[in-house]
Amino acid sequence: MIRKRVDRMDKEKNNKVPYNEDNYTHNIRKNNERTLDRRGFMKTMVGAAGVFAISTLPWGGLAAKELAGLGRKSHPKMKIADVQALKVGEAVEFAYPGEHDSALLIRLGENEYKAYQNACTHLKCPVFWNGEEKRMVCPCHHGFFDPKSGAPTGGPPRRPLPEIIVAVEGQTIYATGVKRYEA
Repeated sequence: MIRKRVDRMDKEKNNKVPYNEDNYTHNIRKNNERTLDRRGFMKTMVGAAGVFAISTLPWGGLAAKELAGLGRKSHPKMKIADVQALKVGEAVEFAYPGEHDSALLIRLGENEYKAYQNACTHLKCPVFWNGEEKRMVCPCHHGFFDPKSGAPTGGPPRRPLPEIIVAVEGQTIYATGVKRYEA
């Protein structure tokens, strides 16, 4: 008789799965403790990655356009100096293409002019013309650049200085653009 009663209680208990008092595996969703399972979490992460990938497409397009050379920038023509004001072996500083972009024009020969942005390609320190040694010098870390090509000749810089395109019209020297950096 007692055995029947115990079996009947077990049967009643088994019809009430999960048990509130003694079943520890079925109380995960109790009080909404865990509303996001692994599958839901993965769906959310894949969705977030997709949104991120799509949101970066415009920037990737701009970068590809720039690297392919399709986005040629036009810079204004700007007067740098008069020819008679600059002797062979001298240099003059100017701002190009913007008012905060420092540059350096060097007269290397009678009809030879070179201009470079004068921020060192190592750590952006200003580059100066040393007429006695006939080279451009970055005093911060003793970097040196060739005035004919802008290529580094000593010190830590590894990339050449960005060249500014110059044109001489009559007795005036103009800056007309910035050459693209070619690796």
